[in-house]
Amino acid sequence: MPDSDAVSPLASERPSLEQLSLKRWSLDQWLQHLETLHPVGIDMGLKRVSQVANRMGLLSRPIASCVITVAGTNGKGSTLAMIDSVARAHGQRVGTYTSPHLLRYNERVKIAGQEADDQLLLEGFEHVERARLQEPEISLTYFEAGTLCGLWCLARAELDLAVLEVGLGGRLDAINIIDADVAVVTTIAQDHANFLGTDIAQIGREKAGIFRAGHPAVLGSLILPESVAEYAHTLGAPVFRLGQHFQHDAFSNGLKTWRWQGQQADETGIVLDRLPDPGLPIDNAATALQALALTGLTLEQGRVQKALSSVILAGRMQWVGQWCLDVGHNPHAAEYIANYLPLPPGNGRQWGLIGMLNDKDIDGVIQALSARITDWVCVTLTGERGCQAQALSQRIIAQGGRVHFCADTPQAGADWLAKVLTLNDRVLATGSFFTVAALLARPLPTGAVSLDGDENEIR
Repeated sequence: MPDSDAVSPLASERPSLEQLSLKRWSLDQWLQHLETLHPVGIDMGLKRVSQVANRMGLLSRPIASCVITVAGTNGKGSTLAMIDSVARAHGQRVGTYTSPHLLRYNERVKIAGQEADDQLLLEGFEHVERARLQEPEISLTYFEAGTLCGLWCLARAELDLAVLEVGLGGRLDAINIIDADVAVVTTIAQDHANFLGTDIAQIGREKAGIFRAGHPAVLGSLILPESVAEYAHTLGAPVFRLGQHFQHDAFSNGLKTWRWQGQQADETGIVLDRLPDPGLPIDNAATALQALALTGLTLEQGRVQKALSSVILAGRMQWVGQWCLDVGHNPHAAEYIANYLPLPPGNGRQWGLIGMLNDKDIDGVIQALSARITDWVCVTLTGERGCQAQALSQRIIAQGGRVHFCADTPQAGADWLAKVLTLNDRVLATGSFFTVAALLARPLPTGAVSLDGDENEIR
């Protein structure tokens, strides 16, 4: 609960610097306040955020001894998580900034593997607000203010390595006010078309905007538009491409281990054998190792093995009992899920619980998942961007799928499944961060009964 003497973050008058120095808000109050600072939620560009960063002193010196920035349509989160885990296994003090979060805003900032506590974030937001309110006052979006807070937290943590995840695009994303020592692009696919367009080459150039002259650019996908490498070459950034400069032999020996070959900054070759399956895309694991090798870190096989065997990333092929939760929300991510989702045991069904936003390629996601899922539960996501369950249902039926239930919320969809799941059934919950977050916030049901017939199927 907020303190009784705290200034309301939704008050019509902006707080003065004096008020900020005297009144303390809760984290929830600060987050509500951030939503009121700018007329639109997304406003691409670096001018305003750079000005405030300068006032905060964030651009006067590096925020860490080394910075790795990760951009891409899919795979950013898993690549970052493996960079973090491997670097910490080698004794480095690592800080990360990611977005969005699933359950707690604190997830966005981690230092030495631990989420930032409320107090650190409150101090960071106060520093952002004081800098923003200096004359002339500068308007910031929710994401921009949060990014500046995250960077301030990392800058004061005396880090060996900071790993930053781009939120949207690359060139004009708030993260790009920080120069990367090593820049990574994971994959390129169509997403956020309202802001990045539908031209894959142009999207690639936007993502490549995180590259810096003379600093390594790591290309972490076998299929990238040539615009990515072309932009790196125009800058004189050394390019390290998956399949050419580094590669992996994933499970080719029939065992659940794999082999990585890469290059150090001086182009000396390095090989690591018998690496464990991290439960995340091996392309991204290979990319994480290449990025770390280019920082000058000497990778030791035992430490890498330990790190990859223990890496955890919530909401990415995350199993909770019979449930697999994945935040994938575009066709590229859905194809990966469909390829790697294991078959249910015995005669069990593979259910899909899906909730999506209207500005995503809904039909493309359904088409990709339909290779593995025929039985669906559709859920409504709230807000102006949320897609109604009935609209999802119509799209699934149009592609030949069976929709058994439409729910007003992800929780209500899980409650319905609790009545029909058998012990051999499995459920993929996917389509959005919002879908997965709602389900992670509650216990998930376990199958115990049989479903007789399809009388509850929507046709």
